Amino acid sequence: MKMNSIKNLTFKKFTKQIFIILFILCVTSVAGYSANSQRDEKSTEIADGQHLIKKNKTIRILAIGNSFSQDAVEQYLYELAEAEGISVVIGNLYIGGCSLTTHLKNATNDSPAYDYRKIENGSKTKRPKTRLADAIADEKWDYISLQQVSGNSGQYETFEESLPGLVDYVKAHATNRKMKLMLHQTWAYAMNSTHTAFPSYDNDQVKMYESLVDAIDRAADLVDIDIIIPSGTAIQNGRTSCIGDHFNRDGYHLETTYGRYTAACTWFEKIFKKNVTRNSYAPDGVDAYKIEIAKYAAHAAVKHPGEVTILKKYEAVPDEVGMLE
Repeated sequence: MKMNSIKNLTFKKFTKQIFIILFILCVTSVAGYSANSQRDEKSTEIADGQHLIKKNKTIRILAIGNSFSQDAVEQYLYELAEAEGISVVIGNLYIGGCSLTTHLKNATNDSPAYDYRKIENGSKTKRPKTRLADAIADEKWDYISLQQVSGNSGQYETFEESLPGLVDYVKAHATNRKMKLMLHQTWAYAMNSTHTAFPSYDNDQVKMYESLVDAIDRAADLVDIDIIIPSGTAIQNGRTSCIGDHFNRDGYHLETTYGRYTAACTWFEKIFKKNVTRNSYAPDGVDAYKIEIAKYAAHAAVKHPGEVTILKKYEAVPDEVGMLE
């Protein structure tokens, strides 16, 4: 009888231990599944872009800039998104030659100083004499871009003066709490540019490019910018191709077809995390070889935003293409 009691006690202990082990395994499995699910969800989110791109969700992008933001977003960006089935609204708060200092002054004084351009459903509208606050409140912008005037883009101290205050203002007025702040990296001038700011860089395109990359990277760290759009690197990449130093129409603004297309491709890939070289949209009447160069220049810039990528495949014009102007 005593032996049976010992056996029963031993069996109960064994059964209890088995139960505990099974319970721990079950909990661990559930926790592991939950963690993996969260990682999978996060991976999916990242793959869809740095901000949630939900199915059938309209993505809203606002640029606070000048003629350089006009070059980048008012032509072709909408069409690139449309070709991928992405619904977008694009806004540009435009003042020609506007600096961060002037943007902050306009914000502080609540000045109706902007020409507010908006692209929606494929149509562009313009609203003159618009205040910064009104345009920011006009949509629940997913992305808001800030940009220094081109001549100051390579001078970090000019960002220090005004960028923090402007960022505070934009964050205070944005109606989308998940809004991502961006800095638009502008491009260096053409080598023969007569722009009055070019002597600040010793009329040296490479020096200007390297200066603006450094200044904008440091400025992004200054105010915790979420995204840098490397348009300047894309244009510099394109200049290594057979097109050469012909991406500008006047020495500083972009050429209106393949030049602007290069910048738009950069914005598209950086925001939407989709390889722009596979995008089907191309502007009418533009040489197909130039379009290909523009796409690969932008793609390389997104991959390597702080350095020039030599487009070796496009250094020479293929015989079947003929001379490119």
